[in-house]
Amino acid sequence: MSVGVTTSVPLPATSDTSMVTSAFSPVDYVVFVLLLVLSLAIGLYHACRGWGQHTIGHLLMADRKMGCLPVALSLLATFQSAVAILGVPSEIYRFGTQYWFLGCSYFLGLLIPAHVFIPTFYRLHLTSAYEYLELRFNKTVRICGTMTFIFQMVIYMGVVLYAPSLALNAVTGFDLWLSVLTLGIVCTLYTALGGLKAVIWTDVFQTLVMFLGQLAVIIVGSAKVGGLGRVWDLASQDGRISGIELDPDPFVRHTFWTLAFGGIFVMLSLYGVNQAQVQRYLSSRTEKAAILSCYAVFPCQQVALCMGCLIGLVMFAYNKEYPGSIQQHQAAPDQLVLYFVMDILKGLPGLPGLFAACLFSGSLSTISSAFNSLATVTMEDLIRPWFPQFCEVRAIMLSRILAFGYGLLCLGMAFISSQMGPVLQAAISIFGMVGGPLLGLFSLGMFFPCANPPGAIVGLLAGLVMAFWIGIGSIVTSMHSSVAPSPWNESSTSLPSNLTAITMTTLMPSTTLSRPAGLQRLYSLSYLWYSAHNSTTVIVVGLIVSLLTGGMRGRTLNPRTIYPVLPRLLALLPVSWQKRLHCKSYSQGLSVDTAVFSEKMGNGVLKCSRDKEATPVAEEDPVHQGSSPTFILQETSL
Repeated sequence: MSVGVTTSVPLPATSDTSMVTSAFSPVDYVVFVLLLVLSLAIGLYHACRGWGQHTIGHLLMADRKMGCLPVALSLLATFQSAVAILGVPSEIYRFGTQYWFLGCSYFLGLLIPAHVFIPTFYRLHLTSAYEYLELRFNKTVRICGTMTFIFQMVIYMGVVLYAPSLALNAVTGFDLWLSVLTLGIVCTLYTALGGLKAVIWTDVFQTLVMFLGQLAVIIVGSAKVGGLGRVWDLASQDGRISGIELDPDPFVRHTFWTLAFGGIFVMLSLYGVNQAQVQRYLSSRTEKAAILSCYAVFPCQQVALCMGCLIGLVMFAYNKEYPGSIQQHQAAPDQLVLYFVMDILKGLPGLPGLFAACLFSGSLSTISSAFNSLATVTMEDLIRPWFPQFCEVRAIMLSRILAFGYGLLCLGMAFISSQMGPVLQAAISIFGMVGGPLLGLFSLGMFFPCANPPGAIVGLLAGLVMAFWIGIGSIVTSMHSSVAPSPWNESSTSLPSNLTAITMTTLMPSTTLSRPAGLQRLYSLSYLWYSAHNSTTVIVVGLIVSLLTGGMRGRTLNPRTIYPVLPRLLALLPVSWQKRLHCKSYSQGLSVDTAVFSEKMGNGVLKCSRDKEATPVAEEDPVHQGSSPTFILQETSL
């Protein structure tokens, strides 16, 4: 689903039968049902295999034995939602190929998680990413992070199920609530029974279905136009092939800098600290496999982005050669792709069903990731720390009940979404408002040793307040704007991920022909800078409060929760320069008795001795003398 200024999701009025242009054939329904049956079969296979011998580690973390390839494809499936499948081609069709430069952000957006976040999380042997917050700060910060994530995902998961179903219903007549209920029930069953391993392997299958569906549209559509060369020529003649826009203005919706650098922060909020992705890294059999999975998803992301962009160009060229009906031109942005697909595939039985399977594969992968990650953080962060004596059997049963419960909650949220109308725009925007503050919270703890728990809590609250202030302000501005938006700066897109591939119209104000001033100007900040802006707010406010409250003085700092930025940067220098600067390695520059720090026990509880002081190594060793405070000062100054 892509979004426009007028509406970010298809409203019920658009699903009138007069808008239905085509219907599925029996073969199409068979293909669609086959997707559901195979997805359920994969999940049930992993649920039944070894039944009675499953552990909580198997259910939540796949026994930490997954290879890098299935993990990479699962990361991609979570990334490639139904929202993105509909939204990216619509963006290219309406505004040109400028969005394609988002692929430049994938390099650093995955390189940094691979070498900063993944090693730190993996070596701490975490299950929930928010366990890190207790190891670094305290239990209060952990609970704040967990509740923020739960709020984010609960609001979002019903929308990601309902909105694509409504778009498909509006165009094809595909029964709305039958598809919603079927998808919700199937996804709940295989996620609750099979656990993370079932989710990952069904994601692999659904990724292949998504690629096949999109590839079929590109091949058939380009063949009807006269080939990809003809598609490119028609797009070039009409100005849809965009050059590099180097305007540094952050209030311009899409420029090279906005896409290539603002997109990095969006990627970091997803692939660095989001539980749905972190959980997959941590399920890898080794740290090296986790890092390789992050590398492997990079080319897959580029292919997925290219396919979405090519569908948009093919759709534009096809509509130039064969102009559509009036109702197609009046369709909501998220319906454009479906009208196009039903038009070009109508004489090919099975292919419309394949694309519907492609679309709902995106929904299934997104929703299953949400169920599994929500069950994990609820179990690990909210239940087991307070009830550490849970036996294995009860823990497994409770985890499955939680997954079932979140599945039912998802169906309930889908129903609420159908009743919300225009208010739905605000609900789906909430997801995008939360990613940046969470990124800032983790970055504050990992890169700034002077940050303390009060600074973390106040910083997170400040980041959320800033996010909702600008986000809701832009929504109100957009809703009350009576001036027609400029088409090349209209806020209509979907972010490149399932977890942020949300309708961003509501996050961004419609940019009017007159240049806004004051708060109106602030509300027109490009949505791709939201994550950077909000995460920076958390860090700045958190550092100020930490310094005002004495920093980490009197508190124990676990060195394994800090990423040694300065030593790692100095290690890149030539050896002669390092000797001249008297550089020491990270292990030399930090000598602390790690026995006093928190350790994760088998029941998920963090056993800590925070009331103890860090003990320096004996001063007789000249190499280590006074090195721990020096390390802290070096990191803080950076």
